[in-house]
Amino acid sequence: MSGDVHVRFCESVGVQFPRATHLVMGFTDEEDARRVLAVLPQRLGKYGLAIHPDKTRLISFQEPAKAACEKDAGSGPPAGTFTFLGFTHYWGRSPQGRWVVKRKTASIRLSRALQSIALWCRANRHRPVKEQQQILSLKLRGHLAYYGITGNFRSLAWFRFEVVRCWRKWLNRRNRERSLDWNIFNRLLERYPLPPARVVHSVYLRAASP
Repeated sequence: MSGDVHVRFCESVGVQFPRATHLVMGFTDEEDARRVLAVLPQRLGKYGLAIHPDKTRLISFQEPAKAACEKDAGSGPPAGTFTFLGFTHYWGRSPQGRWVVKRKTASIRLSRALQSIALWCRANRHRPVKEQQQILSLKLRGHLAYYGITGNFRSLAWFRFEVVRCWRKWLNRRNRERSLDWNIFNRLLERYPLPPARVVHSVYLRAASP
């Protein structure tokens, strides 16, 4: 979502049986959102589907300037954020200074991914460095392939930095000397580099394509 997106209320809906489906429905009017939320279970029930009770909710997601006006007027909740499919959606400024919907890696997904990297590095620290570099590169590329979207570079760069830091930590524990300081490790990285953080899915490149 980008550009002139002005969603005030949205429903995050989880559908059960026969196949799990996730979707977000956006509304400019709270009354419309509540009306749809009330009738949706019956509509889906006709096709043997059900709404997940713990994953379906109505949230306020207003452009900050409008939310501030309503708050000053004494009505309406403030602008919020929501997490969907591993991304936290929030309001931010575009390069032109307009309010747009942005996305970044959800903190819980970042923590989970880094925990997985740490466990792997610990369990495989005695393998040849070249093999570790190859597998860690695959893991990083997989992360970038999903989370490498426009506006999410800061999270990508932080994730890569933590992967590098974790790799050094467990390589340094392969023996008792603990002699792998950052100067030595940086030279090792020159020989066995990890992929750089980068945006894989750019809305600007897509817009420029004919």
